[in-house]
Amino acid sequence: MKLYYSPAACSLSPHIVLREAGLPFELVKVSTKTHQLADGTDFFAINPKGYVPALQWDDGEVLTEGPAIVQWLADQAPDKGLAPPAGTRERARLQEWLNFITSELHKQFTPLFSPAWDDKAKAAARTVLDKRLAWVNEQLQGRDYLLGSQFSVADAYLFTVASWGQYVQIDVSQWPTLAAYLQRVAARPAVQAALEAEGLKK
Repeated sequence: MKLYYSPAACSLSPHIVLREAGLPFELVKVSTKTHQLADGTDFFAINPKGYVPALQWDDGEVLTEGPAIVQWLADQAPDKGLAPPAGTRERARLQEWLNFITSELHKQFTPLFSPAWDDKAKAAARTVLDKRLAWVNEQLQGRDYLLGSQFSVADAYLFTVASWGQYVQIDVSQWPTLAAYLQRVAARPAVQAALEAEGLKK
């Protein structure tokens, strides 16, 4: 399996999950500016959408979209408990979190990273993010992880997205429960290994 990634991008989420699951994989770095691989390969030929993550199976078929990728990976290592069994209410709760993170957090960060958005749009995105992150902070109270005591693929995704605050002057310390959660996730060996492999360890 190959995971196409860019450092600190949302592809960090499936990268963490691959290491948590203990699955064999190859990391392939993609330039977000040129959309090329190190050997000059056009990334659009692999994923016509042009963005990471993309997971390529050994037969060459490619799966895209982070929430889909992380659930498939979790199902390949059910003993790791990274996702509740399909068809259960707990799995629906996991999917609820993945959908919230992708639509209400991930996409709200987009204007803050893009020079194409004006200051008004960026301010509006910050307002929404403040509300959403405050809500997440409340949901985490009394829990180690999003689903309770068990780390899941949703935690890998939330950790990835919430960590972007450091790049756009969003101080997560204003939400103490969330800040403590991010430190707890960051301390996991698989997360540390992923951060190191992407050159993100301070």
